[in-house]
Amino acid sequence: MDIQSRKLAFIQAFLNLQSEEMIVQFEKLMKKAKNMDEENQFKPFSTEEMNERISRSEDDFNNKKFKTTSELLSKYGR
Repeated sequence: MDIQSRKLAFIQAFLNLQSEEMIVQFEKLMKKAKNMDEENQFKPFSTEEMNERISRSEDDFNNKKFKTTSELLSKYGR
């Protein structure tokens, strides 16, 4: 069954629902899926944002504000 056929079958089944509780559950599911999709959208840094991050990282390193691999492994383990 192709995607268009699946969508039509789903819509037909949805239109036949009589339970408001089921419709509310579908609404919640759609909202949750939309929110997850929006959260997973990748937005690349602008050149300015990237340069700012690099500067902050270099400052942190120069000010000894970093963790070594050993420290991370001892804290979080494998």
